[in-house]
Amino acid sequence: MHTVIVVGGGLALLLACVLLGHAWGSMPGVVVGAKAFIPIWLLGAFVNMWVGTTHGYSCGDEFPIFLAIFAAPAIAAGLIWWKLPGRGARLASAPTR
Repeated sequence: MHTVIVVGGGLALLLACVLLGHAWGSMPGVVVGAKAFIPIWLLGAFVNMWVGTTHGYSCGDEFPIFLAIFAAPAIAAGLIWWKLPGRGARLASAPTR
């Protein structure tokens, strides 16, 4: 049950990143939000694994859970990054001449 809750939290964080990106830069901002989510979520998944190991689980026990927790929301972010227009967009890019 804990894994489902954490994955749900990851999807909620992805939604927050995407909405913030959209508010900041329309559709290219959504892609930037999805890109920004991935390293943030990697850190969150590592923290979850660290908490599990401090509560007595071995790294071998926690690593498959880490992969599942990281992969599900990261795949969703990757699909947003891949499918939406503006994949090469940057929010703070200088105007081209």
